[in-house]
Amino acid sequence: MSSKQKEETVSIECAPNGPYIVENLRSLQNSKGEAIPAKEVIALCRCGASAKKPFCDGSHSSINFSDKKLTDGTLDKRDTYVGKQITVHDNRGICSHASFCADELEAVFNADQEPWVNANSATLQAIIDVIKKCPSGALSYSIEGVEHRDQNRPSAITVSNNGPYFVVGGIELKDVTWGKEASKEHYALCRCGKSKNIPFCDGAHRHSNFQDDNY
Repeated sequence: MSSKQKEETVSIECAPNGPYIVENLRSLQNSKGEAIPAKEVIALCRCGASAKKPFCDGSHSSINFSDKKLTDGTLDKRDTYVGKQITVHDNRGICSHASFCADELEAVFNADQEPWVNANSATLQAIIDVIKKCPSGALSYSIEGVEHRDQNRPSAITVSNNGPYFVVGGIELKDVTWGKEASKEHYALCRCGKSKNIPFCDGAHRHSNFQDDNY
């Protein structure tokens, strides 16, 4: 890779009612961590109908895919849960419902309890570790008044298993409206075409039974 290529900004642009146009990406991988060959400019499917996933094959035109945002924004607010050692911040409006938090640390993150976050029900490190796995940026934490949200990671996109694109490394996402206190270092982009919070994932792939056997 030349020094010129290293300096080029990695970016994502949402083509109107079409794919994600990704430029200068050097790391595209599947959910197993296996590399997917990527050119300097690639088009990633976001309508969910491509037969060449994760790449676009033009199916968005034949199915009349619309990228209109349908959410009313009422969930786009940040709630704070104060514990003895750590304060957990959460914005349900940008959650992709990957469920890493609930699956791995149910004592802290449990939708069947009120409030749904109990910041005193696990060790400090266990809570930090699971928050760092949040792909959407919905979760962050503060210790002694200092918020920790973003991480120092190289630019990369992971095609998750039957779910969204997990984006890390501060890849520029052009011309979008971000949620309140949303991270721009990591976020989850819809690829099933059913999210109401397009271009961001809202967990709709689960309800629509989105399947991609390759990833």
